[in-house]
Amino acid sequence: MARTYYVSLITSVTMSKEHNNKMNKIVSLAKRRGFIFQSSEIYGGLGSVYDYGPLGILLKNNIKQAWWKSMVQDNLDIVGLDAGILMHQKVWEASGHVASFSDPLVDCKRCKLRHRADKLLIAAGVEADDKMTIDEINDLLDKHNTVCPDCGGELTSARSFNLMLKTHLGPVESDESTVYLRPETAQGIYVNFKNVQQSMRKKLPFGIAQVGKAFRNEITTKQFIFRTREFTQMEMQYFVHPKYADKYYDIWKQKRMKWFLDYGISESNVRYHKHDKLAHYAKSAFDIEYNFPGGWDELEGLHNRGDFDLSQHEKYSGEDLQYTDSGTKEKYTPYIIETSVGLDRAVFAFLSDAYSTIEGGRGEGAKSDEEVVLRLHKTIAPIKVAILPLSKKPELQNLAHEIADILKRRWMIQYDETGSIGKRYRRQDEIGTPYCVTVDFDSLEDKAVTIRDRDTMKQERIAIDELVHYLQDNIC
Repeated sequence: MARTYYVSLITSVTMSKEHNNKMNKIVSLAKRRGFIFQSSEIYGGLGSVYDYGPLGILLKNNIKQAWWKSMVQDNLDIVGLDAGILMHQKVWEASGHVASFSDPLVDCKRCKLRHRADKLLIAAGVEADDKMTIDEINDLLDKHNTVCPDCGGELTSARSFNLMLKTHLGPVESDESTVYLRPETAQGIYVNFKNVQQSMRKKLPFGIAQVGKAFRNEITTKQFIFRTREFTQMEMQYFVHPKYADKYYDIWKQKRMKWFLDYGISESNVRYHKHDKLAHYAKSAFDIEYNFPGGWDELEGLHNRGDFDLSQHEKYSGEDLQYTDSGTKEKYTPYIIETSVGLDRAVFAFLSDAYSTIEGGRGEGAKSDEEVVLRLHKTIAPIKVAILPLSKKPELQNLAHEIADILKRRWMIQYDETGSIGKRYRRQDEIGTPYCVTVDFDSLEDKAVTIRDRDTMKQERIAIDELVHYLQDNIC
């Protein structure tokens, strides 16, 4: 039951045979090699919630660290923050989430599947947007005789469904004790704008970066970890003078695209998508889209949010959130340039882009007609080096363990002494390990090892004393 549930999650959208085949292969690899598991799988699984396994958490953390380095370490005008998941309920009133963060839903009376009404209308060629009322949506559904896209059954009337997950603080459940699991991390940055600006003595322009969990009670979930109910966001909010907002918006659009390319995403698999219909807070909006196994979809959102957020929180809190230029004495509400990427989507994109197959095997011991090579960028690969003693003879094991003890201080490594050397190479190829170090009987005499490169399969003989320097030069 658990296995069926796990695989069935990827079938909620219509995909081409080729895309569907690749999705199945990625899902299978992710589970088989310890990247990603279905949450609560032994109980049949919890819909659209996933657990990251031993290799998955390494990959996820490496992507997060690469993002953090590019945002905070490499930019003297950007600082970090870790705001609480639980926030005052008025935060979400000010942001507009309480009033408008909802989806119009319909149910099929025949097959019982649930759908977003506005998406059904758009698929039918009817103009629909997030500003429409439920009554207007229902009128259009009736006018166009909209039916269930899966079975053609009759649909219920649309109703509004809030996407925020609600809980209570304290021993008594009441309206006053209601809080929400945050549906986005950005609001924690906005309400701390003054705290950060003053404590860090920052002049505009400057940014605040944050990585953290967010939660959305999604009804329509799809494509493995592409859309989940519990997810991690990597966001940076850049505060600027209004007259320079367009300039910095263009700068960050280019920087964010370059980041994905620098870490190995194929240029042919990413593109910009401009939003013609803007959210209520946005002056301009672009997505960086990736060609996922299910087709092109949003990987990162880039927004010029204007002064909406700070103005709203100033209005609801009564606090002065304007910025005063110490030189010109000009006082104004900063505009915000937002970059927001889902870490889980990034994991999915990097896995998809790195996934490749080799026909006819890769050398010694090859039996399969197709073998997987996960060509992850060396910086984000979960395991950087595998130590492979050619034999289980104690003298080889001892030397291999000595080498492992040296390398593990600097990199995540694996030690593998089980199976033929060909099988062990292929296991490491499948999880994206850039380098394999083979310790053989000659190593006892010449104090050297053989290093194999994942992508080229080139093998070099390297002195053990030079091994750390070699790897430092080749692993970013």
